Amino acid sequence: MADPRGFLKVRERELPPNRPVEVRLRDWRDVHEHRVEGQPFLKEQAGRCMDCGIPFCHQGCPLGNLIPEWNDLVWRDQWAEASERLHETNNFPEFTGRVCPAPCESSCVLGINQPAVTIKNVEVSIIDEAFARGFVTPHVPQRLTGSTVAVVGSGPAGLAAAQQLTRAGHTVVVYERDAAIGGLLRFGIPDFKLEKTHIERRLAQMSAEGTRFRTGVEIGVDITWDELRRRFDAVVLATGATIPRALQVPGSDLDGVHFAMEFLHQANTVVAGGTVEDQIVATGKNVIIIGGGDTGSDCLGTSLRQGAASVTTLAIGKQPPRERAAGQPWPTDPILFEVSTSHEEGGERAYLASTVEFLAGEDGRVRALRVAETEYLPDGRRVPKAGTEKEIPADLVLVAMGFTGPETDTLSTQSDIGLTARGLVARGDDFAATVPGVFVAGDAGRGQSLIVWAIAEGRAAAASVDAYLQGSSELPAPVRASTVSLRA
Repeated sequence: MADPRGFLKVRERELPPNRPVEVRLRDWRDVHEHRVEGQPFLKEQAGRCMDCGIPFCHQGCPLGNLIPEWNDLVWRDQWAEASERLHETNNFPEFTGRVCPAPCESSCVLGINQPAVTIKNVEVSIIDEAFARGFVTPHVPQRLTGSTVAVVGSGPAGLAAAQQLTRAGHTVVVYERDAAIGGLLRFGIPDFKLEKTHIERRLAQMSAEGTRFRTGVEIGVDITWDELRRRFDAVVLATGATIPRALQVPGSDLDGVHFAMEFLHQANTVVAGGTVEDQIVATGKNVIIIGGGDTGSDCLGTSLRQGAASVTTLAIGKQPPRERAAGQPWPTDPILFEVSTSHEEGGERAYLASTVEFLAGEDGRVRALRVAETEYLPDGRRVPKAGTEKEIPADLVLVAMGFTGPETDTLSTQSDIGLTARGLVARGDDFAATVPGVFVAGDAGRGQSLIVWAIAEGRAAAASVDAYLQGSSELPAPVRASTVSLRA
């Protein structure tokens, strides 16, 4: 283990400082100072790891990250070895170390009676040091198998599958309908959480390894799904769950009411130097965000940087507790009240707020929301409480209520791939779809989930593809697919 008495000598968590709010609101750079000169606290925090006989942090992470091992190596200043251990289980720690909610920390044994080890910060520090010191290099396969694989979708699941399969010697082509590779990593997450230089340098490594990228190509439109299957020996479907969850109330079709991802996609495009005609902007507007999750938080930070007059976030449920609830004991991942960096920057938050109706002004645009207090019925349903309605002014409404599933219109009409009752792409335990040679990884088959699950499923699906093509595989498969019965 690292320091046998580390958790006794250092009992508190310490993280790098965030940039001052008044400074970071003027730009789109990362709000965190990840690489602090000398990082004097990092060794102490890594030394707090207890190297438990049963490391429950592994249970919290579907990737199976070797957390005690790389904590020990950081404590010993063995950065190259720490980077090797980190990459054994995770293709993209620079992404997870920045945007993953870190369920591993909720499972940390030290968290029973002390603040948990700062696992996420140690992880991102390792990969940042690895890139800075030149430890991250291409892993070019020693031989080519002659087999070809198409990966549809360039989010974390698709990229993880592509890198694993390329390193196994297959010729891999990644198709992305957007103008750049990265999926929601690029277009859904603002730069103040994930600067796009982190994506570019990983893509440079993948290109050097032999992975090929094709942008601006929509499968089902530019190439049919059946044609794609005929062109390649195997196909990995990793399109994500991109259909937004709608709010079915009167006035939801008013001008000025938009889905969060439409707003974020446009903002990220412009920050990257692109142009968007008639861009949705929050400048000078009273903004209402419906949904209190990470996407809503991203909309908040983006709206504040665009110069919104006010921003209010509405959540239909109760405010979560600040401490673990009795029904969510260690080592489960509890639902807690969280203050993101965007919440630190401004805006208001309201709970038990049910939107009843969007109200239009004389110009036909949204002018306000009619909101009521949420009432919990005995059967668990949440409904607006009669007699509690009030109006909240709104010039721009962003609906950030999550996603219902993948887009499957062309997939279902152009191929025989089966769907589940939830509209997900059906698959077996080995990630195989109902059409031979097609495999499904990430949210397209799992439903909306975490980035660590996407990478884990991408790695596991790659192992199944490799076995399908070669008869067996030595690639790691950290998880099995979650399966649901076919749609009737």
